[in-house]
Amino acid sequence: MAVQALPRALIVLVGTAAAVVTLFGMREVSSILGPIVLALVLVLAVSPVRNWLRRRGAPLWLQVALPFLIVVLVLLGMVAILSLAVTQLAALLPAYADQFNTLVKESQLLLARFGIGNAQLDQAVKSLDPGKLVGFAQGLLTGVVGLLSSLFLMVVLLLAMSLDAPVMQRIFAAGSRSKPQLVTALATFASKTRRYLLVSTAFGLVCATLDVIALYLLSVPIPLLWGVLALITNYIPNIGFIMGLIPPALLALLDGGLKQMILVIVAYCAINVVIQSFIQPKFLGDAVGLSTTMTLLSLIVWAFVLGPLGALLAIPLSLLTRALLIDSDPTARWAAALISGDERIVSEPG
Repeated sequence: MAVQALPRALIVLVGTAAAVVTLFGMREVSSILGPIVLALVLVLAVSPVRNWLRRRGAPLWLQVALPFLIVVLVLLGMVAILSLAVTQLAALLPAYADQFNTLVKESQLLLARFGIGNAQLDQAVKSLDPGKLVGFAQGLLTGVVGLLSSLFLMVVLLLAMSLDAPVMQRIFAAGSRSKPQLVTALATFASKTRRYLLVSTAFGLVCATLDVIALYLLSVPIPLLWGVLALITNYIPNIGFIMGLIPPALLALLDGGLKQMILVIVAYCAINVVIQSFIQPKFLGDAVGLSTTMTLLSLIVWAFVLGPLGALLAIPLSLLTRALLIDSDPTARWAAALISGDERIVSEPG
């Protein structure tokens, strides 16, 4: 007796419902899931160091210890720079209360010329309390303390994954005979993630260095903090550049007025748009394997699920999802073509 296939509409509805339940479940454990994914990505990033040591016949303890130490030192260095810069910003912001009030008054006069009533202006001014600058600074310090508290979990996860990495490599090599499609998909995910991180980090360092130089020449306070922010936001697809621009532009407005803010915006656009929009994509090539639409959707979805960390890890998370659900399934080539925007995938033989 032939088994009747389920209607496609029912399959789509059940799959969508399962995806929604899964994403909301992941969101509930985001404080744990986020560090796990970040630790996995970092371990993958330094895996070439481990492979190089293995080919050189290095002892197993060195294959584990050296990549682990590299990642930990990078994390500690980044946290130290951010802690120092944010502490300086927290002490600096309250001093701009007078400039803030002056800016609000000038805005009132300007908006009044366009017929916006005094009642509307008073309502807007009440919502823009300069005392909120102090609260914002305190919030930044609280965020840094939270980052330091989660750093211990990150180090423990990194150590555990570094210890398991050599064994996992042998397990995947053995599993390539029984599950070749899945092993190949996961290997492709690891390779694309490393290339994405390498290219994004290299160009992020270039952009951050040039941004710091431009901000220093324009006398914008704490240029190092904004350079680190530019490096971090370089990993956020599509809107990362804008997110890295807003804080220094606003600080330039408070510190030097409208002219200085415009100069900061022009400098950032000249540096970041040229590098990230015209040069960086040529080096990334097809490493990501996601269309522009899917890249934007992945940013929205993972930021919703994991918060700011999800925005930073949007591309690796999407690559992992693609490897597990699409690339490991030989019958899902049409789906791979849809999310990558590459029609050659469905036209390839076999």
